[in-house]
Formats: sequence, structure tokens, C-alpha cells
Amino acid sequence: MSDKTEITTKDAPASPYAFSQGVRKGPLLQVSGQGPQDPETGDFVHEGDVKAQTTRVLENVKAILEAGGATVEDVLMFRVYLKTRDDFPAMNEAYSEFVEANCPSGVLPCRTTVAVELPHPSMLVEIDALAALG
Repeated sequence: MSDKTEITTKDAPASPYAFSQGVRKGPLLQVSGQGPQDPETGDFVHEGDVKAQTTRVLENVKAILEAGGATVEDVLMFRVYLKTRDDFPAMNEAYSEFVEANCPSGVLPCRTTVAVELPHPSMLVEIDALAALG
């Protein structure tokens, strides 16, 4: 049995709450839900633009994956949380562009998308990821 390792990077926003950016145990890497925050300032960006927020969120997720030794290609599952299902088409467009550009094998990760109440009023989207390494 392997130990859990906390994954942190300055290339993604630091959490102001009691959770890790990512945790790796054995070949699995879980990335905590990321919001549309600038990694340097922690400020929420692209207010009202779910497509731009989705791209920022996925860039934050990718930074944590890379800090943990993974790539987007290693992601088994993305979970997407939208503030409203009306934003699905724009989110899906940005998401599709991102995963297609970052999964050269052409085998896209699984995904679940739900509409929920998000923790910050500026957030239109939050995404987490589960990757398998090796």
C-alpha cells in the first residue's frame, strides 16, 4: 500500500479552504475542483463568460495534473459543475477544444456534467479530475 502525497503548484490557485489542490496515491491522482481563478492573484476571472471560465478552469486542472506527474491524456474522468444548464453549450465548446488538443491518442476522458449551486457568486463552472498514471 502506498502513501498519499499532496500535490501543490503555484501554477494553479491556492485553496483558501481545508483541502489539497491534488492528492496522489499509487497510480491515482485526484485533482480538487478548480474554479475560474487566476493562479497568481487568486482573483476570479472572466465574469459572465462561461466559455472563458471553462478554459481557465481546465488550465488550472492541467497545472495540478502536471505537478503530480500526469497529463490530460492520463485523465479517466472529468466532473463538471455548472451554475446553470443554460451554459452547457458554451462550456462544452471550450471543454471539447481543450480535451481534443490535450489528448493526442484521441481517447477522450469520461465526463459527468451537473448543474449545481457553486461556492462563489462569480463562478459559472467548476471542474475536478481523476487521472491514472503508469
